[in-house]
Amino acid sequence: MNLTLRVWRQKSSASAGQFVTYDAHDISPDMSFLEMIDVVNDRLIKKGEEQIAFDHDCREGICGMCSLVINGTPHGPLQTTTCQLHMRSFKDGETITIEPWRAGPFPVLRDLVVDRSAFDRIIQSGGYVSVSTGGAPDGNAIPVPKADADRAFDAATCIGCGACVAACKNASAMLFVSAKVSHLSLLPQGRVEEERRALQMVAKMDEEGFGNCTNTGSCEAACPKGISLDNIARMNRIYAKALIKNSVG
Repeated sequence: MNLTLRVWRQKSSASAGQFVTYDAHDISPDMSFLEMIDVVNDRLIKKGEEQIAFDHDCREGICGMCSLVINGTPHGPLQTTTCQLHMRSFKDGETITIEPWRAGPFPVLRDLVVDRSAFDRIIQSGGYVSVSTGGAPDGNAIPVPKADADRAFDAATCIGCGACVAACKNASAMLFVSAKVSHLSLLPQGRVEEERRALQMVAKMDEEGFGNCTNTGSCEAACPKGISLDNIARMNRIYAKALIKNSVG
């Protein structure tokens, strides 16, 4: 395959960026998207040019590091992570535009690398269980309805990649936050603190500068793990209940 790449290049957060065009020739359709960039980078290094900076780690669709907007879609044309996207998804001779996540709370560090530490700070604000739940045998002994366990597991599959934010016109992090709130609130160990958790995590989300949710569903459509909008509805119910209790109290 012979392709043309339009890649966003930016030296730092303080500098202006621009698209730079590269030729990607003799690309195997069986390569992953990141392997294709590796090949392009190897050729740039051999020519003495600066390689394209991008995030990656596990390359198994687990860590969420491979955050690229490909032809205007987070992670590309398939509902999967960038590292699991293969070049057979594109046509020979195609022009591919590659950008970083576009969101205020995710500042560009360099080229295609963004700072997603805002997600870490949201988790630190309340995305955990702090009460004593006993040892592992005690936890396993607590009966959990299968329907709740399945919903909790589905929410817990969120890898925090930020595709939901990149896809949302308001750069909302509601899908990410609601997944973290839901997977704990659906289980007995996390239900004790669900109201405090929702209040603190939503407050931190707003503080970080993420926008509001307008229920267009673009986040769910872009999520490589298919996190459901049902989680947003669940978090809103918990959050509203907590606000009412606090106002009455």
